[in-house]
Amino acid sequence: MNSRKASAAPFYPSLPERIAELSAKRQEIVRPILEHPRGYVLLSVRAIAQRLKTDPATMVRIVRGLGFPSYRDFQRHLHDLSIAFATSADTMQAAPRDGQMFGSVQASLELDLRNLQGLKHSLDSRRLAALATRLHRSRRIAIIGGDLASTLVDYLEYQLSLLDLPVFRATSPGRIGHLMRALNKRDLVIAISFRRGLRQTVEGARQALDRGAYCVAITDSFVSPLARICQECFLTSIESTFFGASYAAPVALLNAFLAVCGQQRRSHTLAIVKGMAEEQRRGYRWYVG
Repeated sequence: MNSRKASAAPFYPSLPERIAELSAKRQEIVRPILEHPRGYVLLSVRAIAQRLKTDPATMVRIVRGLGFPSYRDFQRHLHDLSIAFATSADTMQAAPRDGQMFGSVQASLELDLRNLQGLKHSLDSRRLAALATRLHRSRRIAIIGGDLASTLVDYLEYQLSLLDLPVFRATSPGRIGHLMRALNKRDLVIAISFRRGLRQTVEGARQALDRGAYCVAITDSFVSPLARICQECFLTSIESTFFGASYAAPVALLNAFLAVCGQQRRSHTLAIVKGMAEEQRRGYRWYVG
């Protein structure tokens, strides 16, 4: 069973095909909304019709023509689009103005806490445990990502390697391509990318699927291309008040996953960490003052 269906993923119609079925006039009406969803997501059907110089009844017919059961469903899609297509300039809009530096500190911390709360309330622990079981049974585990998400790839690969798992990471297009070609149906891929999705990560996941590997997406919206193509998807917000993305919630998701991975074969994990303990007490890597 597709895990995204099990986690009540919203249904989004295939918009390119639906848009092509609209009249040329209606395509022109809806085009500004889909190109700049952030500016329309909070508007009522009456307000959006007024801005686009049409009438509410026509707007409702356009929404239904696009395949959405109601205007509220369309608004939900616009919300997800506004997340997926957010830019650094968009995230800065919510930040306090110049001269409010202390306010920006509090706003950033509060948003990180909100992202963490969202993850806490939405994460299905059983799905995470089932993924850990599949991970331990896999012939090979590949973690792919790029750009800023490469930090998450490195973190997860480092921690899983401590559990003596056959884990490999790839953060460049060439490395991803080479690694994906070696996969088969006994392998598992964790693809990490947010917002619109980095091309190398999305194409790597597609290649892994073609090879028969089981693919898991870590992203922030169901409109992400990774969420649409992978067999399983875990969502976590990266919303921030500064110019970049906040990885507080994604790191918390990885930590939760690592916690359940360590419990899957607890005796084996304990044997490993006991061996690590001696190095951590007396190893040459540690500074002695």
